[in-house]
Amino acid sequence: MSKKIKKEVEPPPKDVFDPLIIESKKAATVVLMLHSPEEEILAKACEAIYKFALKGEENKTTLLELGAVEPLTKLLTHEDKIVRRNATMIFGILASNNDVKKLLRELDVMNSVIAQLAPEEEVVIHEFASLCLANMSAEYTSKVQIFEHGGLEPLIRLLSSPDPDVKKNSMECIYNLVQDFQCRTTLQELNAIPPILDLLKSEYPIIQLLALKTLGVITNDKESRAMLRDHQGLDHLIKILETKELNDLHIEALAVIANCLEDMDTIVQIQQTGGLKKLLSFAENSTIPDIQKNAAKAITKAAYDPENRKLFHEQEVEKCLVALLGSENDGTKIAASQAISAMCENSGSKNFFNNQGIPQLIQLLKSDNEEVREAAGLALANLTTCNPANAHAAAEADGIDPLINVLSSKRDGAIANAAMVLTNMAMQEPLRQNIQNHGIMHAIISPLHSANTVVQSKAALTVASTACDAEARSELRNSGGLEPLVELLRSKNDEVRKHASWAVMVCAGDELTANELCRLGALDVLEEVNLSGSRKNKFSEAAYNKLLNNNLSLKYSQTGYLSSSNIINDGFYDYGRINPGTKLLPLKELCLQEPSDLRAILLINSKSDVSPPSSMEDKSDAGYGRSISSSSSLRRSSKDKTKKSSYHFSAGFGSPTEDKSEPASGRNTVLSKSATKEKGGRKGRGKKEEEKVKEEEEVMAVPKFVGEESSDKEWCPPSDPDFSMYVYEVTKSILPITSIKEQIEVLAKYVAEKMGGKIPKEKLPDFSWELHISELKFQLKSNVIPIGHVKKGIFYHRALLFKALADRIGIGCSLVRGEYGRAWNEVKLLNESQKGVIGSLPPPELYVVDLMFHPGGLMKLRSREADLYRFL
Repeated sequence: MSKKIKKEVEPPPKDVFDPLIIESKKAATVVLMLHSPEEEILAKACEAIYKFALKGEENKTTLLELGAVEPLTKLLTHEDKIVRRNATMIFGILASNNDVKKLLRELDVMNSVIAQLAPEEEVVIHEFASLCLANMSAEYTSKVQIFEHGGLEPLIRLLSSPDPDVKKNSMECIYNLVQDFQCRTTLQELNAIPPILDLLKSEYPIIQLLALKTLGVITNDKESRAMLRDHQGLDHLIKILETKELNDLHIEALAVIANCLEDMDTIVQIQQTGGLKKLLSFAENSTIPDIQKNAAKAITKAAYDPENRKLFHEQEVEKCLVALLGSENDGTKIAASQAISAMCENSGSKNFFNNQGIPQLIQLLKSDNEEVREAAGLALANLTTCNPANAHAAAEADGIDPLINVLSSKRDGAIANAAMVLTNMAMQEPLRQNIQNHGIMHAIISPLHSANTVVQSKAALTVASTACDAEARSELRNSGGLEPLVELLRSKNDEVRKHASWAVMVCAGDELTANELCRLGALDVLEEVNLSGSRKNKFSEAAYNKLLNNNLSLKYSQTGYLSSSNIINDGFYDYGRINPGTKLLPLKELCLQEPSDLRAILLINSKSDVSPPSSMEDKSDAGYGRSISSSSSLRRSSKDKTKKSSYHFSAGFGSPTEDKSEPASGRNTVLSKSATKEKGGRKGRGKKEEEKVKEEEEVMAVPKFVGEESSDKEWCPPSDPDFSMYVYEVTKSILPITSIKEQIEVLAKYVAEKMGGKIPKEKLPDFSWELHISELKFQLKSNVIPIGHVKKGIFYHRALLFKALADRIGIGCSLVRGEYGRAWNEVKLLNESQKGVIGSLPPPELYVVDLMFHPGGLMKLRSREADLYRFL
């Protein structure tokens, strides 16, 4: 029997790798496997990395450090579906890490991720690809990349996916994308609103919430609101509000409705379907503060349209808003107050809040919350603007004290609103007096110092409306309110400058306040402002003129004109013409200057400075010390009857007010015993007349000039006994004349007589008045010459003397400066044929008084330039 031979086993081929099962416990090893060419290894490696990444943020950072992201991006386009799916799942998880997001942007993988949204891909790929995009879209740069690679269209398509996770991720990504205007426009073109509205019916609250949030953003655009309305989106929103179980969605639903209510068509539609009443009832009865707040905000946004306000008023939205004012939540109170502010544009609503609303708003001014006080103040400001009844209602509700207290608030808006309400209330005199009694002038000082231009503007306006009487202006002056007011005149803000000018104009109605404003530099600032074409305004010009009316010396020098209402008082001086921007020196400084070849400065001063004479015949030199005032009074114009007699001087020189009350006629004449020495004509007077004058004279105290520094001896302006005598004589002889025209004629002849008499035109060049003036300057050792010293005067000397004397006896005339030493007086007289006529009369005619060629003559002005050229 033969022996069996064992068959040998063939060895495996040399070029085949034997299968190897590896169990790795290191992430680094698995990351290395991502470079394998085998699909099975790649799929298992991706699966292991996905599980590792799910465990936490630290693991995501570890994978990034191990370099897993770059090889994974290549697997997004792998041919094997399982590998591609697993890689997509990894990126869905990893993309929540900020460092991974940054690297993905650098690697530009957005196109590969968006490709996974294709309809033929598995639902799980859709889920994680959309999750990756949702995480990436949280940053602006990624939004741009998603939009530019066409990611919006597939995301909208996935809103109809059967998988809720896909819907949620896609909706979240869309919500992030539509924050950008360009994406919202594209969304409208892609007709995205219908699928978004369908998501409101989802059984998953997170999907509904994201859909509402997205609608809240896109309905900021009018086109999207129209699309929502066309697809019955408002019905969906109202149903959500009516469903108590969906109360977690009510706030977002209200936000969408708020946007939609900006369109009139939407308001009409929601009103016709009864949705508007439901909305108001829902807001009023809700117990959730945020819902009430958002409802009020919705009304506010819609109420900016006039037609919307009208519809709201018809639906009695005011009742709802008043109810919301009583909420315990500050946010709701603020929103309701803002809604009332918006509704105030409707007159019917404004009247409704008269009895209901204003008292509640006044109470809110006492809140500890500054925002509440600001919102309530804004509502009250709008309610009281151009509505005296509401302003009165605010006062009746004891609103003055809370409003004044708000002026010390730390919130600029609250201060500005309170100031506006007080301004509106001050339009009524009884309320203004009440406001003044509550210390408004002291309380407004702090807002005037504010750095906020709105507060500055409103505070200045409050001053303009409340400083309407001497007592209020005195309080403002004593409280230091004029300094910040003058500073506001320098403001670069047009509104602040305008209102500050207005306030200065009002304050300048009081002489002491006007002088203080001038001392603080208001006149200089206003002059600078008015020289600027861009900065000046009507109020700055009016304020400047009002201050000038209290500084007639400067006014005449600058403007060359004094009206009949500009009464020349003691201390007035004619310096001559000065250019705008040139400072007029004070009288004291001018008096102390040495005589020069400059034009003589003419001074008006009827106050004498010597002791009363024992007899009118006594002769003594004029000195400094006391002044004598005749008890004879001159007739004052009706406009000036109530004012106290005062003396106006230039800036830097005082203008004391007489303490002694004036007689009813209004003007005092001033005499000097040295008049007998200076004027020889008085010697011919009868003794009886002189005794009568003596009885009328009385000693008055030396005036103190405000603004001068204390010294051993107070400086006084040079006395003018001759002018004092002129005043006495015209008062005695011309004042009793009943005819105004005759008074003017007699006064003109009197002035001409005192200034050298009648001068024929042909002899005017021979009238040596210049030599006479030079002699006076040499004798007085000063450029300042009291008007009574001038015995040879031409046009401007005579015109000034005529105006000064006419003012003392109540003859209304203006003083006008011309060229080449010319000046003249203009008076208004009724035509003889008009006298005695009953009923309306034509305006009086304008005449020029002749003081040179035919003293006492009057020439009617028809063509001003031609007539004056012929006359002068």
